Amino acid sequence: MNKVKCNIVIWGALAGVVGCAGDFVVLFVFGNYYPGYSQLFNTMSSLGATISPVSNIVSSLWIVLGLIFIYFGFSLRKAFLPETIYVKLASWLIIIYGLGEFIGSGLFKADHIGNTATNSAVVHGILGTIGIIALIFLPLVMKKIIPRTTHPGFHSLSWIVLIAGLVIMVLFNFRFFVKEDNILNDLEGLWQRLFAVDYYIYLFVIIFIMVKKQLTVKSEHTNG
Repeated sequence: MNKVKCNIVIWGALAGVVGCAGDFVVLFVFGNYYPGYSQLFNTMSSLGATISPVSNIVSSLWIVLGLIFIYFGFSLRKAFLPETIYVKLASWLIIIYGLGEFIGSGLFKADHIGNTATNSAVVHGILGTIGIIALIFLPLVMKKIIPRTTHPGFHSLSWIVLIAGLVIMVLFNFRFFVKEDNILNDLEGLWQRLFAVDYYIYLFVIIFIMVKKQLTVKSEHTNG
C-alpha cells in the first residue's frame, strides 16, 4: 500500500510540473501561430476563441491540462497524510482550478459578437473565475498543512503569493472600475501571465515539499 501511495504522489508531483509548465508552453508556442496575438495585451482566453486559428488544438490541450491538474490535486491528498479537512480542502481547490480554468475554458469558448459576449463566453468567464478564486486562496489553506516549525519560509511565501495574486487580480480587473483608456487596462495579457508565474512558483514549492516528504517517509520505512 505504501508503494502504491508513493507512486501516486510521485506521479502526481510530475503531473503538477507538467500542468504548470504545459500552460506556458501552450500559451507561448501556439500564440506564435495567431497573427497579431500579443502576450502583453491579449488574454489567454482569446487564444482558444473560435476566431483563433489554433482554437481547437488549444482548447483540447486545455482540457488535457485540466485533467492533469485534477490528478495533481488528488495526489496532494496522499502526500500530506492524515487527510485532515485542510488537506481535503487544498486538494479540492486545485481540482476546482483544473475544472474551471482549464476544462471549462476548453469546453466553452470566449466568443464575442461585436462587443457582446456570447452565452459560451459568459459560462467561460464564470468557470474561469471560480477556478482562479480557488487558486488564489490556496496559500491560506496550505499554511495550515505544512508546519511552520519544519518550513518557516513557506509561511512567508504563502503570504507573499496571496498578496501578490490579489494585487495582480485588481490590476487585471482595473478596466471594470476605470473606463478611461490607460496602459493598465490594456495590459490584460501581462497581468494574467504574472498571476500564473506567481502561483506556479508556489505550486512548484509545494511539489518539492511533497516529493521530499514522500522520499523521507520511504527512507524511514526502508531503514526501519
